[in-house]
Amino acid sequence: MSEVSIGRKKEKCENCTKQCNKKQSEEGINSLCTHLINWFASVVCVCACLSCDGCLSEDEGQRISQQNLEEINHVLALNKKCDTSKHKILVVSVCPQSLPFFAIKFQLDVPAAAKKLCGFLKSVGVHYVFDTTVAASFSILESQREFVQRYRCKHHDSNAMPMFTSSCPGWIRYAERVLGSLVTPHICTARSPQQIMGSLVKDFFARQQKLTPDQIFHVVVAPCFDKKLEAVREEFYNSILETRDVDCVLTSGEILHLMEQSKVAVEEVDSAPLDHVFGETTDPGMTRHEGCGSEGFLEHIFKHAAKELFGLDVQEIVYKTLRNRDFQEVALERDGETLLQFAAVYGFRNIQTLVHRMKKGKVPYQLVEVLSCPGGCLSGRGQAEGEGGRPDRTLVQQMEEHYSSLPVRLPDTNPEVQRLYQDWLDGHDSPHAQQCLHTQYKNHTQPSSQILNSDIQW
Repeated sequence: MSEVSIGRKKEKCENCTKQCNKKQSEEGINSLCTHLINWFASVVCVCACLSCDGCLSEDEGQRISQQNLEEINHVLALNKKCDTSKHKILVVSVCPQSLPFFAIKFQLDVPAAAKKLCGFLKSVGVHYVFDTTVAASFSILESQREFVQRYRCKHHDSNAMPMFTSSCPGWIRYAERVLGSLVTPHICTARSPQQIMGSLVKDFFARQQKLTPDQIFHVVVAPCFDKKLEAVREEFYNSILETRDVDCVLTSGEILHLMEQSKVAVEEVDSAPLDHVFGETTDPGMTRHEGCGSEGFLEHIFKHAAKELFGLDVQEIVYKTLRNRDFQEVALERDGETLLQFAAVYGFRNIQTLVHRMKKGKVPYQLVEVLSCPGGCLSGRGQAEGEGGRPDRTLVQQMEEHYSSLPVRLPDTNPEVQRLYQDWLDGHDSPHAQQCLHTQYKNHTQPSSQILNSDIQW
């Protein structure tokens, strides 16, 4: 296996929001002109902002710094000691976008690579290994329902449209810290697949195993470093039991590094099937959702809305490329009338374009799927970073091919999901479902720095 680089500390971005505000405060400059300069500087430099620690509080920085291989090794070491009061049930949840990375590194197909990865993790002391596809199904289904609700009340709720997807923590960070209240009310409240998996493990699975949430140490393997930042958000912390829904996020590259540290060859690892929250199951095997590697929120919501709102069955979605392959749109038309218009916007250069259009009131979309990584989740820096910090395009293309090889299963046809709605959540619209599957996004900007036009017509 090739050596991978992990977790290098980045230089602080000169134009990150915190530094701009700090410098502005020190110099006593409060003019609107300065706010404009600082905001545009943060937009121009936002690609670097998410790679540095400039906008992190000391507390956030400390919590994120604890999400590393040393943390999981610490838990594994405690589990070997005689004091059982400090033992933890170690659960690892693997994002489906990470599995193609391991398939390429192991020179196997995705299902075989998943079993090898599971076998390795269990050989070092992990008790359960899950695939987060089931959590992504919940996130998609809840996003579909929320979109239909928002669309139906768009004429008397100015914040209903457009709806922005909420699965990307890099985008959420930018929206909350830079764009503020102009955007945050439009963000879908459905939790990301990672955080729904956190709820599922620390709530339903813990009760199944007759454990309290703090007796489980939950690790998520993801393609993106920004997922570490999402895991430490305050709303995902149980202050009474002092435990998080996701205790630690490790990137695909960090897990590969762990294998290299263990000096274990893939050929020597015994394959083991992934676990399921219900134990034994008749699950058909590894599947994926529609889309090109980022769970396909846009495609699922588009088809659901076409059927639910207009009675139209959409079999195939045709994208229209605008600026580049990372800025595309799709439209639903009938008799020459455009009924729906969605956009997929990946990478911060394209997000900047979207923001400028927002300023001018030229956003015709009812839904925008926003991802901070160009190319989507498969291109996350935790697994696709090549020389000079740029994505390894050959590797990304190979991962896309591996991911696309998996069969598609629609979220609403997954019997495990339907069973969990009843056994775990007490129904689709229950208070428990709202608590475990949804969250709220807040404005964390300074009021004076919100310079975008609040009278934008969506």
